[in-house]
Amino acid sequence: MSQKIPVVFVPHGGGPMSYVDFGAPKAEVDALAGYWRSVGQVPTEAPRALLVVSAHWEAEVPTLMTSPNPPMLFDYYGFPPAAYEIRWAAPGAPWLAPRVRELLAQADIPSAVDDARGFDHGTFVPLGRIFPDAEIPTLQLSLQRGLDPKLHLAIGRALAPLRAEGVFIIGSGMSYHNMRGFGSPQSDAEAQAFDAWLQETIGLPRAERDARLTAWEGAPSARRVHPREEHLLPLMVVAGAAGDDTGRVPYSGKVLGKAISAAQFG
Repeated sequence: MSQKIPVVFVPHGGGPMSYVDFGAPKAEVDALAGYWRSVGQVPTEAPRALLVVSAHWEAEVPTLMTSPNPPMLFDYYGFPPAAYEIRWAAPGAPWLAPRVRELLAQADIPSAVDDARGFDHGTFVPLGRIFPDAEIPTLQLSLQRGLDPKLHLAIGRALAPLRAEGVFIIGSGMSYHNMRGFGSPQSDAEAQAFDAWLQETIGLPRAERDARLTAWEGAPSARRVHPREEHLLPLMVVAGAAGDDTGRVPYSGKVLGKAISAAQFG
């Protein structure tokens, strides 16, 4: 590549959002889907591969999905039948896994592979809009159980060299994820307060950004917004891979009335 590819954190919405109508406000769905489509234009050259960190996969150590033809993993329930007919048939990238594991090992981070797992909805829902042709080889990476923010920043730092090797790193999660809160108008202010903190954090210099992300539980309404932080951790990986690159918020909107934001570095 002639330059490093930027790294992005995308909110993946709720379930099969933008594919199946399940009552989410149309304006919210259209706005988020429009942002997803724009992400495909972030790399100025066609990526050699995608490395996707999804909030919907946790393993004992960072684990790579190494099927050459990953199946669909419909890891949601209660949606209309069409939600289980979605297809995003991108090829896998098992050839990239050894390089990823090499970089993790250099940072003393153990890793593993899984040759049976398929694309979960944290990957196929946004990526189906970002790269609808499903032509770019895609490697999915798990979170590590325990959900240590410092470790996930370190995972991202270890993987940063991939940006100059033609790999587009995408974190897929949600900046707001409280399933009970989605149905409560009283939680709107909590979501807004956390989102304002997050947007400010994304734009800070590296050292301050990483310090605030490591101590994210001290943010306004943090545990009200993320009772469990798995949907925030893909942002930590992306921020780690960002290095000294300045962050910005390319999209802010709402999902079911709750404020959400994306992040881009580089």
